[in-house]
Amino acid sequence: MEIKIDELVHEVNDTMEKAVTTFSEIAEGNINQVPFENSWTAAQVMKHLVLSNGGFAEIMRGSVSDSERDAAENVATIKSIFLNFTTKMKSPDFIVPPDKVYDKAALLTAFIDIKKQLVQIVQTEDLSKLCTAFKLPQLGFLTRLEAVHFVIFHTQRHTHQLRNIRQAIGVPKKEVINN
Repeated sequence: MEIKIDELVHEVNDTMEKAVTTFSEIAEGNINQVPFENSWTAAQVMKHLVLSNGGFAEIMRGSVSDSERDAAENVATIKSIFLNFTTKMKSPDFIVPPDKVYDKAALLTAFIDIKKQLVQIVQTEDLSKLCTAFKLPQLGFLTRLEAVHFVIFHTQRHTHQLRNIRQAIGVPKKEVINN
């Protein structure tokens, strides 16, 4: 499979910007509000993305090995898992956001920094290499290309969740609140 770096960079940037925009539309005073029972707050969703995406950036910069398989072999599977919004998932404990009050600007700064790291990885690293620092249940080790797509689809899933939270706490879709 040919990897189109420019398209992948665009997809990373576009996905991350949609998450930033959606989270930014929620007022500072509402980001720590529980929207419905058994739900994370918008701030906890962003913290989860910071923890998860930051972890994947570290994994992609960590130990790697050559892979005998197609670098994109698991991309369709990852996409089908994360973009099936009818399935409820349980996050691993190490990326569950603590139940606390979060600062909006700090979350956005951390998230945007990780986006920059991911873009740099896409532009400078061999995406066909297998990341051997972390093995996912059922999928095993991912190539860097698959790991980038994991971050993209995972972020898209949680952007969808942020939109639902925004709606539940009463922020209309077109109303943009700048803080």
